[in-house]
Amino acid sequence: MTTPALGAGPPSPYTGVENLEVMREAANYNRYLQSLVERHAGNAKRVIDFGAGSGTFAIPCAAAGFAVTAVEPDDRLRAVLTAAGIAAVPDAAALRNEAFDYAYTLNVLEHIDADVEALCTLRAKLAPGGRLLVYVPAFPVLFTSMDAKVGHVRRYTSATLRASLTSAGFEVRTLRYADSLGFPATLMFKAFDNGRGDVNRGMLRFYDRLAFPISRALDALTHGWFGKNLLALAVKPAE
Repeated sequence: MTTPALGAGPPSPYTGVENLEVMREAANYNRYLQSLVERHAGNAKRVIDFGAGSGTFAIPCAAAGFAVTAVEPDDRLRAVLTAAGIAAVPDAAALRNEAFDYAYTLNVLEHIDADVEALCTLRAKLAPGGRLLVYVPAFPVLFTSMDAKVGHVRRYTSATLRASLTSAGFEVRTLRYADSLGFPATLMFKAFDNGRGDVNRGMLRFYDRLAFPISRALDALTHGWFGKNLLALAVKPAE
């Protein structure tokens, strides 16, 4: 698998495929992200999944009635999407301009050096008034060997994510931190980081089943200050 170039520069080696496979076991986390995608879609019908992987979110979205087009540069993963009946392209630049109502990108922008360029490409594909949902890792202080292994080039703050979105011509409507308990949990991981970047399956299941639901509840109080991730909803100006 390659780091998602997605119309923003050449691909670079991606060494964290096994971590992506492990994340399939994070059932509560994945359900939460899927709920975000559907909740913020509004009345959208034509949807872009930017960095779709094997279809963790594109396939449920299609089943929910959205006309999903996946952007996925990896040939093998794109074949999985096509086999599932999802229209898929290797590069967002191949899509028709102003042909989509909504786009979402979940844990993808942090892989892309030229993130503003990638966001500009997405904006061009959205119709005026179209929405963009972004979910990314937060806080550079939380950067660990796991980030390095999976090819992250940055973790965002609310200021840097807002700057990237506005530089690309979007209006930011919602910007908040998410997964509050993930912040201290990642700091703990960093304190004992062995440098290999591996995900412990047992700890992942424990966090996902027991801690993540509590973290989601606490987010109502902490979303303005900290969290392991950032959530943004932005809009392409109608004019």
